Amino acid sequence: MKPTQADSEIEEEHLLNFVVNSLDEELAIDLGENVEVTTEKLYEVLAGASAGGTSINHVCETTDDSPHANTVRRHLTDQFDLDTVEAVGDTLLQRDALETLPDRPVEVCADLHLDPYYGDEDETEALFFSQAKRGTTTFHAYATLYARVRNKRYTLAVRQLVAGDTTSDVLAEFLELLDGLDLGVRAVYLDRGFYNSTCLGLLYAHNYAMPIVKWGETIQEELSRGWSREIEHDLAGEVTFPVFIDCVYQQGRYDEHGVARHGYAADAPFIDTPRDAREHYSKRFGIESSYRLAKQSLAFTSSQDAGLRLVMFVVSLLLQNSWRYLHWRYVAAPRRGGRRLWQWSFTEFCEMVLRAAWTALGVRRAVPANQPLDDRFFR
Repeated sequence: MKPTQADSEIEEEHLLNFVVNSLDEELAIDLGENVEVTTEKLYEVLAGASAGGTSINHVCETTDDSPHANTVRRHLTDQFDLDTVEAVGDTLLQRDALETLPDRPVEVCADLHLDPYYGDEDETEALFFSQAKRGTTTFHAYATLYARVRNKRYTLAVRQLVAGDTTSDVLAEFLELLDGLDLGVRAVYLDRGFYNSTCLGLLYAHNYAMPIVKWGETIQEELSRGWSREIEHDLAGEVTFPVFIDCVYQQGRYDEHGVARHGYAADAPFIDTPRDAREHYSKRFGIESSYRLAKQSLAFTSSQDAGLRLVMFVVSLLLQNSWRYLHWRYVAAPRRGGRRLWQWSFTEFCEMVLRAAWTALGVRRAVPANQPLDDRFFR
């Protein structure tokens, strides 16, 4: 059976236009009067920097038709503060993702990402303080909400945590957002950053699973002996919940031997055994690959402005959502039993967007020479 012939093609220019138009419609920039630069140029630079995993400086310095890097940063910094980006960023991320979600309940996942910060705490906005990790207790912290459908992850919301914020505040916002979307939720999977009594209390109305943290002598003792089992655990005397302790032989994995014991706080009708808890929670690990992809397409910056940093993080997540949406909606061939996917990786998608940005901005293709070229330069 021959593959279905495509009626048209998506070219590199179309991909850049799709990303820039999405940004321009949801994150409009008021440039004022007598300004030579356009919003499209600003977003072409930002899209190119994100797709290339490089900086705004690099894109502007290697292209002839782009504005100066300081001009790009100034306009983005002046227009976007933290609250504005959070409010509009959710709409930007959801605009195409919601179209691909099925009518049935979906699995959602929440992650907390802590990027270590080693600079002066007084010189940077919107820092978050947490337990020591990689030699620091100061981080740029982002919480993300994903929907998982057909082994694909779509980002629905992102929040930046600052000093004084708690993960329970963010989780409450995420659950309220899901109610507002009228989105059926089959289960909620969370990372250990949300393991506390307040978050567990918020999850009573949902099916959920998350790994437990070894806080207190009781749970440490439970995780040091015995075989797979289910127990009831009391956290800080405030909330009681079922814990599934899953035990497996490591058999040399990661050069480890013996029995590995993992505890999962889980309460769902489809989780009856510790193995069920492990297998269902393992679906969340794909979300961590989404974060790795986001880091791959994250523009570099040394700016201390929280709004600009969050815009760059949102754009990196938007590139992922756009790739998955376009792959499913326009590239995959419809057929009975499911769409036939065309081999098109996220890396290739980013490379195509970057090449389109180079073309649009007039990438530098020659450098001055201080003497005539000899025969070695010609064929």
